[in-house]
Amino acid sequence: MSEDILEAQRRGRTRFLGLDLEVAPGVLVPREETELLARTVIARLSTVARPVLVDVCCGSGNLACAIASNLPEARIWAADLLPAAEALARRNVASLGLSDRVQVFAGDLFAPLLPILAEVGPLDAIVCNPPYISSGKLAERTDLATEPAEAFDGGPYGLTIHQRVIREGLPLLRPEGRLFFEFGAGQAR
Repeated sequence: MSEDILEAQRRGRTRFLGLDLEVAPGVLVPREETELLARTVIARLSTVARPVLVDVCCGSGNLACAIASNLPEARIWAADLLPAAEALARRNVASLGLSDRVQVFAGDLFAPLLPILAEVGPLDAIVCNPPYISSGKLAERTDLATEPAEAFDGGPYGLTIHQRVIREGLPLLRPEGRLFFEFGAGQAR
């Protein structure tokens, strides 16, 4: 485990794209490489008037908070399966003063958001930093033991959640909407 992750866990705080975020036991600590995903989403949506998007597998809320902080007209709904992550994301959203534009829910991917999305209409984007380590490789990784396995375990090939997000998310997007993922080395194909 990197020293940065251990230090963040010790302090209960981390920096993500310039934001000061709380971290907590039972929730993935945001990684520096995920900032690339955030920057890409921000750049791609910067020309969209009042972008509407969803962040699934939101963890600490780092992506939703970074996007909302950089796109002041964006409306974002975020969800995470783990109640500890949902609670932490809510605290981060509130501490950054983003509660009027970012709402956080607990539940499996899009399930808790479907009633809202039925009223909102098609999305401009879906953002997801899913678990993407294969179950077999995860069993060998002792460096990730202090964070929840659910945040890393992407199934037999590391792509189980990616496949679900594509299947369940594409119908929720506008025709010109975009789907943004983080994935592991060798998974791009």
